[in-house]
Amino acid sequence: MKYGELNLGQVEAIVNKLGGMDGVRRFLSGETTVKAIEQSFAIWKTIKLGTGLKTANDFRKALKQNGCKIGDWGDDILSKPAFTASETETEVNLVVVSVAELGFKEGATRKDIYERAISLGLELCPNEVGPQLRLQYKDQPNGEWLQIAMEPISDSADYLSIFSVEHDKVDLWLFGPHGDPGYFWLGSYRFVFVRSCK
Repeated sequence: MKYGELNLGQVEAIVNKLGGMDGVRRFLSGETTVKAIEQSFAIWKTIKLGTGLKTANDFRKALKQNGCKIGDWGDDILSKPAFTASETETEVNLVVVSVAELGFKEGATRKDIYERAISLGLELCPNEVGPQLRLQYKDQPNGEWLQIAMEPISDSADYLSIFSVEHDKVDLWLFGPHGDPGYFWLGSYRFVFVRSCK
C-alpha cells in the first residue's frame, strides 16, 4: 500500500471529514472537491525600503549611528553584489511566523519552510529588509531573534547566509546565519516574510 503509514483510525477520520462513504464516492467521482483552508496572516510591521541608503558602507554607517551592531557574517553578505537596495522608496508589509505555525512542530529545513510559506500566500523578503528592519525596529524585545526569509547570499567562504535581527539583551544586532536549503530550523524559530498587498 502506497500510504502504509496510515492506520485505520486515520483512514476513518478522513472518511468522516469527507462526509462518510457517500462523501467519499462524490469525492472520487469529482462531484466534490477539497479546498485547503486559506490562512490569513496579520501584518506585524510595515517598514520602508529605498530610504536613500544604497551601498554596504551606507548601511554600516547608518547602523553604527543608530547604535546597532553587525555580526561578521551579516557584514560579509551586506558587501556582496547580490545585496541590493531599492532605487525608490516603497513600503513592505511584514509577517512573523514560527516554523511550528507553518505546520512543522518539530522543525523543518529552510527549503521546506520557504515552500510552505509561499504555498500559504507569503512572499520572500527583498534582502534589503534585513538591515532596514534592524534600523526601523529599535524597540525589539530582549532575547528576540528573527530570521529574514530571503534568497540566501553566498558569503566569502561560499556559504549561503540570510539576515537575522536580534536583541541579545544588550545590543541590537544584524547577523547572517545559515541559509543552506538543507539547514534544519526547530519549530520555535521565527521567520519574517512579506505579505502581499494583493
